[in-house]
This record gives sequence, structure tokens and C-alpha cells, in this order.
Amino acid sequence: MSDAYSPIPELNLLREFYDRQPAISDGFEMYEYGQPDDAFVHWFDIPGARDPELAGHLARLVPFAQASGSGSFYALWRCDDRADLATLPVIRFGDEGDLDVIASGLRELLRLLAVDDEWYMLDDGAADERSTDHADYLVWLRRTFGLTRPDDPQAIINAATAEYGRQFADWLRQFASAEIADSVLEPSF
Repeated sequence: MSDAYSPIPELNLLREFYDRQPAISDGFEMYEYGQPDDAFVHWFDIPGARDPELAGHLARLVPFAQASGSGSFYALWRCDDRADLATLPVIRFGDEGDLDVIASGLRELLRLLAVDDEWYMLDDGAADERSTDHADYLVWLRRTFGLTRPDDPQAIINAATAEYGRQFADWLRQFASAEIADSVLEPSF
């Protein structure tokens, strides 16, 4: 049995950094990888939560971090059986019902975290409001992955939505309301 945080090397490296310096980005907090979470059942407002078929669907969503201080969270979506789990799309479940495909993989999410704003808004004038370990995170991101803060965070979100949004919405329709599924295609950023 491994002591690794997850089966994903990139996520394990992030967890190691986070354990040393947790304030890396506004609202971001890591928690147990893939923790069983009734939040999905409540988030989707699904009756019959004990349905084994529903459990199979929800098992394809792997929560791993809080996205905001108000309850939004990130999950990987196992959209297929690819071997490289770091390339799975990242879904943001918002605390106000917003649902977004925000990154085509973990590396894109890591770049979005470099913005240090839970809505990924660039504001260079807010340097004094940065998370306490944010500068260290930027150095770690560059050294560890060769990545930097994006010039246009919205381009990352738009690319992820274009690549996975329709597929994710179609998958959701198997067990969630059409309203929830369709909301994926309506950007909340």
C-alpha cells in the first residue's frame, strides 16, 4: 500500500508543496483525494442517492480540493479510461450552483492557481493582497513543471470548455437534470 496522496504524480507534488506552504492561492485548500462525498448527491439534488447506477456515475468524479472559501470545489472527471490521470479535465463545482469545466488537465489548473484569485481574474495591482505563500508557489511551479501564470486565464477555461464541455454535459444528462447539464455550456466566468 502506497503512502502517496493520489495515483497522480503531479497532484502528489502539489500536495507536498501544499503541506509545507498551504496558502498558495485564494480560496484553494487540498483535502483527501477522492474522499467519498455526499456533496455530489446534494449538489446535483438527485433523488434515490442509494441507486448503484448513480454511485457508478458519481465515482467518475474525484474531488481533491476546495476552490473557494465559500464551498466551491474541484474534481477530476474520469471521462474515459486514460492512463495519464493528470490529463483528465478539472471540473469546478460552485457554491452557488455554477458548474464549469475549467481546465483540460492538472497542469492547466496549476497555472490558473498562479493567478491567486478564485475567479482567475488578473489584477497586478493587488500584489499586497496575494496569498502568503503565493510567490513561493510561482517559483515552485516554474521549477517543478516549467509553468508560469497565464497571460489570459480565460483562454484556458475556454479551451477546456470547448474540448470537454459538450461531452461533460451529455454525460451529466444520464443522471442529472437538463438544467444542470446545460449550465456547463454557459460560462459563469
